Amino acid sequence: MILEALNYAGTYWKTEPAFRPHIRYSVNLWARANRCATAWGEHEENSKRFILSTASRLKQRRTAVILGSGLLRDVPWRQLSAAFDTLVLVDLVHLSSVRAKLYRRKYRNVVLNSRDLSGYDMLKSGIDIEPLSFLRQVPYLDLVVSANLLSQIGTGARHRMEQDGTNGMPEDALPRLIQAHVDGLSGLPCKVCLLTDTGFDIIDRTGKVHQHEDLLHGVQIPNIVQQWDWPVAPFGEESKDYQIVHRVVASNLR
Repeated sequence: MILEALNYAGTYWKTEPAFRPHIRYSVNLWARANRCATAWGEHEENSKRFILSTASRLKQRRTAVILGSGLLRDVPWRQLSAAFDTLVLVDLVHLSSVRAKLYRRKYRNVVLNSRDLSGYDMLKSGIDIEPLSFLRQVPYLDLVVSANLLSQIGTGARHRMEQDGTNGMPEDALPRLIQAHVDGLSGLPCKVCLLTDTGFDIIDRTGKVHQHEDLLHGVQIPNIVQQWDWPVAPFGEESKDYQIVHRVVASNLR
């Protein structure tokens, strides 16, 4: 708890006030990732290999953007920083533990960008949902990676609607926000890869599935190249009798 408190405090003043409510979630995720490092290892390595494989096929490596850079555990940021002129990491919150990784070794070509990628406020305001339109302003863009972010758009929107009420939000808000992200990526004039969990199962020790949930709310991911399981909550994390296993897909959208 002491480390979590220090990470929270170190992040607070570096985070825009509008995004500070999200710090707690990021710190909790950081703590879980540390506890579940062994169980998450294969997923993280699979994600890194897929991103590097995509990057290796590029003729030019000027600017790369990682959407949902998070804890950097599933992103090969060191290799990308070495391979590209500029690496832009985009997320709501950049924890102080993440900043320490970058600044300790002086990765001068890495840029941190704090941004809401969900499109929630756009949809609520009734304007076109284009949360990725800012990417059209990024010069010399050669690679965009959506890194295990997509399902969180729907989950985050659902939580906001539960807290704020659904006033102003259409009934199909969640699939529309998720589809807008996929469409925004597909419309970019550069190489794009998408990593996302699509759903999860709650499984007991006999292998019986007790619950399944579609995290993408019916949205289909095109051009899937690879898929694997990610034990987000292994036995003992949330229950000694059940584990929660997410299904992850890797797609080359462009």
